[in-house]
Amino acid sequence: MSQIRLVADSSCDLLSLDGVDFVSVPLTLRTETEEFRDDARLDVDAMVSTLRATKGRSYSACPNVADWEKAFGESGDVLAFTITSSLSGSYGAACVAKQSCEERDPSRRIRVVDTLSAGPETMLLLEKAASAQRGGASFDEVYRVVEELQRHTHLLFSLESMHNLAQNGRVSKLAATAAGVLGIRAVGQASAEGTLEMLGKCRGERKTQEFLLQELERLGYKGGSVRIGHCGNAAFSLELYTELRRRFPNADVRRYPLRGLCSYYAERGGIMMGFET
Repeated sequence: MSQIRLVADSSCDLLSLDGVDFVSVPLTLRTETEEFRDDARLDVDAMVSTLRATKGRSYSACPNVADWEKAFGESGDVLAFTITSSLSGSYGAACVAKQSCEERDPSRRIRVVDTLSAGPETMLLLEKAASAQRGGASFDEVYRVVEELQRHTHLLFSLESMHNLAQNGRVSKLAATAAGVLGIRAVGQASAEGTLEMLGKCRGERKTQEFLLQELERLGYKGGSVRIGHCGNAAFSLELYTELRRRFPNADVRRYPLRGLCSYYAERGGIMMGFET
């Protein structure tokens, strides 16, 4: 197996990857008075509750150049993954760290992937990279596999609240007010440019589920891998999982609780669904 270090900021929702050298680089969530580091010690539920009660500004802070350099290590080839550059400076910091590391050791090969997404879609890319590496693929082959898969992955999301997005300046406070009122959920996707693109509003879980599944099939889904991340909404994620497995019995579908950064954006009740077509 070729020796490649896989590195990702914590928007990927992964703390480890079996059988490969993997490093997670934490982002940080901040208010005027508190700070939450998105690592293995973070109590995600407590963070979500605290942020929901925060009336002032909250924001995410990306890893700095030194954080990325430390994650890349002193030697060896590295394939790094970042949250979409439209929402964070993580990609830019990783690129500066890449240049610095390669200048110190020109024999190193470091590639940084702007996922144009977050959470479960990034998870799919990392899982594919790890699988290719475990299969003996070279550094260039692993990178090509990721590039190809990225052309066929998508992210949909359903939000019961957009409080943090409004506090963070990502959506207008007027738009955020509508979400969560009378059971209304905002449904959207990560656009081809990596921005948040709203697709519609649904009232109730049944209509939200049907809307998500219609969009999934509209985007070309025919039974590929699906990762469903939820923030305090295990029941709805299970309903989505069950319906997907009913419609596509052979699909590799998994669900899990979102970690800190994605829970910050999804908020309690939120769903993020990454899938390959």
